[in-house]
Amino acid sequence: MTQQIDRATAAPTATDPPDGVHRLKANAVGLLGVVFMAIATAAPITAMTGNVPFMISAGTGKGTPAAFLIAMVVLAVFSVGFTTMSKHITATGAFYGFISFGLGRSAGLASGLLATFAYMVFEGSLVGIFSSFGANTVSAQFGWHVPWWVFAIVMLAINAMGTWFGVAVAEKFLVVLLGTECLVLAVMGVAVALHGGGPHGFSFAPLNPVNAFTGPSAGLGLFFAFWSWVGFESTAMYGEESRDPKRIIPKATMIAVLGVGVFYVFVSWMAMSGNGLDESAALAGSDNPMDVFFHPTQTYVGHWAVSAMQWLMMTGSLACGMAFHNCAARYLYALGREGVFPVLKRTVGRTHPKHGSPHIAGLVQTVVAIALVAGFGIAGKDPYAGTYTLLAILGTMAILVVQAACSFAVWSYFRTNHPETRHWFKTFVAPLVGGLAVIGVVLLLVLNMGTAAGSESDSLVLKATPWLVAAIALGGFGFAEYLKRRSPDRYALVGRTVLEETHER
Repeated sequence: MTQQIDRATAAPTATDPPDGVHRLKANAVGLLGVVFMAIATAAPITAMTGNVPFMISAGTGKGTPAAFLIAMVVLAVFSVGFTTMSKHITATGAFYGFISFGLGRSAGLASGLLATFAYMVFEGSLVGIFSSFGANTVSAQFGWHVPWWVFAIVMLAINAMGTWFGVAVAEKFLVVLLGTECLVLAVMGVAVALHGGGPHGFSFAPLNPVNAFTGPSAGLGLFFAFWSWVGFESTAMYGEESRDPKRIIPKATMIAVLGVGVFYVFVSWMAMSGNGLDESAALAGSDNPMDVFFHPTQTYVGHWAVSAMQWLMMTGSLACGMAFHNCAARYLYALGREGVFPVLKRTVGRTHPKHGSPHIAGLVQTVVAIALVAGFGIAGKDPYAGTYTLLAILGTMAILVVQAACSFAVWSYFRTNHPETRHWFKTFVAPLVGGLAVIGVVLLLVLNMGTAAGSESDSLVLKATPWLVAAIALGGFGFAEYLKRRSPDRYALVGRTVLEETHER
């Protein structure tokens, strides 16, 4: 039996909805809002300043911009099938719903739990890097030594409030934060270009895809390139709150993938050109690897831009953490509202009577994030090298597994549904190629986990990462099979709450 949400009769302010399903506020966000929410999860300034120096020194070397180009093409292929599916199924638990329809309810519940887990730990990860950036920036610019946990408390409070008041409020906040962080990187890139490409002029070697495989560790570098996009797929989870999901979600997804990709390629290329290729490698391997960006910014823009960049690294990680907080809250809400877990329907499956937001799910996510950050802090982990790195690797592995499953779900779904939409590339070749490519990225992560973790390579959390991901997936699948035999009515609800005008027919 399919449980559906009808936008025409949706009443997000109702305390007791007639069909028992509490709804998110409809028509709350437009195309640009969804795009900004998705790009915020990628945190462009954090991806650039955090990942590029490491990729240059230990990964793809001078081919680092080309690695982003390769990742963009692969993710664009993945998105072809993903966006085609989104035209037929619109649900807050995007992967959860897609995989439930494509590969069955058991696989859907396993994937839904994995995706929820990934987004939940991502927030804790971003709290770690925000706290580290905050403490370092305040110390460098004012000489004040503020404990990192002060910044953690501030970020957790901001995230909680953002979810409580709904996606429209979070959207406005993220537009400002994301716009400023992208602007300062773009200013650096344009300044280098206007100065003729740096001390040695323009070099097109960094754009040659062949050079992405000639660095110290191509696999590690390519993994970091893909890591820089994590969260772009969150566009689909805002479908129920968008004004025209069938049109907006596909467009927003492709804009996020291609827009972020072009930006990454340009900024990383200009940073390397601004320093010189050999000089970039030296800076990336130094004690201050972020000078890969700070040096050309200082040289071609001015010291003020370096100071601004330090602050925007903070706000960029704050925007990213807030976006992931919203993702986690919506997945918790999606799992709760269907009644698969009855206790969750009465709690996280409810929405705010005024704001139409998943407010209880947001509070639960705040508690989880506090527990994660506090636990790592008590264990003596550095907020950057420990909390950020370990939780980011854990969440990335979980979400990549779900992305691969989603690709195969799209392929399977269109084999038997919607012949009018079926297409040899969009619903057959693209999903298969995308799924296999993402599996390849998962293998890159598994093979390079120790190196990616740096000083935490011997951490128990790192060693347990593949086993935790497997345990959650198998636990979700096993519980679904249990429901199938013992409670078929509850099993029938798995992944089936969708908007009526886009439900599977």
